[in-house]
Amino acid sequence: MLVEAPDEWRGTTVQVCGLWPWVVGTGTPMVGVPVGRHIGTGATLCCDPISWFQRAKLISNPSAFVLGKPGLGKSTMVRRMATGLAGFGALPLVLGDLKPDYVDLIEALGGQVIPIGRGRGSINVLDPGEAHEAADRLTGSARAAVLADAHGRRLTMVAALIAILRNDPPNDREETILDRALRVLDDRHHHGVPVLADLLRVIQEGPEDVRMVALDRGDNDRYQAITENLEASLIGLVGGGRLGRTFSEQTTNPMRRDRAVVYDVSGIDDSEVELQAATLLACWSAGFGTVNVANALADAGLEPRRHYFVILDELWRALRAGRGMVDRVDALTRLNRQRGVGMAMISHTMSDLMALADESDRMKARGFVERSGMVICGGLPSAEMPMLTSAIPMSQAEQDLLIGWQDPPAWDPSTNREAAPPGRGKFLVKVGGRPGIPVDVQLTSIEMSVNDTNKVWHTQSRRSAVEEAIA
Repeated sequence: MLVEAPDEWRGTTVQVCGLWPWVVGTGTPMVGVPVGRHIGTGATLCCDPISWFQRAKLISNPSAFVLGKPGLGKSTMVRRMATGLAGFGALPLVLGDLKPDYVDLIEALGGQVIPIGRGRGSINVLDPGEAHEAADRLTGSARAAVLADAHGRRLTMVAALIAILRNDPPNDREETILDRALRVLDDRHHHGVPVLADLLRVIQEGPEDVRMVALDRGDNDRYQAITENLEASLIGLVGGGRLGRTFSEQTTNPMRRDRAVVYDVSGIDDSEVELQAATLLACWSAGFGTVNVANALADAGLEPRRHYFVILDELWRALRAGRGMVDRVDALTRLNRQRGVGMAMISHTMSDLMALADESDRMKARGFVERSGMVICGGLPSAEMPMLTSAIPMSQAEQDLLIGWQDPPAWDPSTNREAAPPGRGKFLVKVGGRPGIPVDVQLTSIEMSVNDTNKVWHTQSRRSAVEEAIA
């Protein structure tokens, strides 16, 4: 017997509510890391930028931008994705952990923890990492591309450090001088890794190649006048000023490309805004340089193909460090799709991105959100909605949901403690103009042990309880 399939029609709950029970809700995607349950239906939602790009073809860019007020679980959401993706074979790279939120997780995954900060560890911004070793294994254009990428990253990082130190980027002549001085430096250090003091020495000596691009016209006094500000900035970086000696000494713990990695920068105090931003940029540069080397070796058939899940937390700190920082971050992160890299960028609010002094920087920062394959929003204040909806379309119901999630927690009189905030663990997953998927992230007991970001407070609470019992 032939049973003809019934016609299917789609409509909103307002339009078809009277047809119950002959309607069903749309299912949530089931490809990727299981992150939680749909708040409305209880259905499991599987979601991560790599799976939705590579397997489900739901997004055109393997990236996610996560927004939400502090304490509502942004890092927890990203840790859940990182844990699941590690199971799928993608290596998590946490390029700058300020809290630290990810150290326990990376240790549990058998990864590499790299401490960075005053007295804890250094990261030499002139260290090409594994680029030279990889270049020795490559030939032709692949070898040239790896060396060119390493050179460009080092130049970008030196220029970024100078911009942070001055609160103004170096001019075009100074960048040209730095570029040529780095090439001279590489010719001198065939079998060693130079540091910033070596770069400073090259500029002070003024070899002919550097003088040529400085346009000194054969006049030594003119050369010294042209390079004076550049020399002063490099002396500030080498001499241990506001940025210390974190970037002017040899790298204490080189990053590996075959395992999960976290740069632990939690030893840098929040009051040292410039040092935090500079360290984040240095970690991002080193991380993406390592990814580029891994891809070059895989393209040549010398190593297996590896996919990485790169996490850029506290993005706003780097963007606020000074003029030109948005361009530096943009240059580091723009080509993630071509590199086989999934990415999660995390910030608190759109206001953080739009508080930059320069209008062009604000537009570029908003582009980070607009270009992301998916935008994941936690609780946000109502003042954020005009800026958020200018980057991604949201219905009024979706906006009301996010505003409700940012309400403060209620007081539980039975325990004399605050209840959990209403928006903790709740997120809205948006992809383009499609309706958002509201999801509630619930941690397993095993995850709890590597997801406690309030250990210091718990220790204090236990001590208080003991003191109360003694009293």
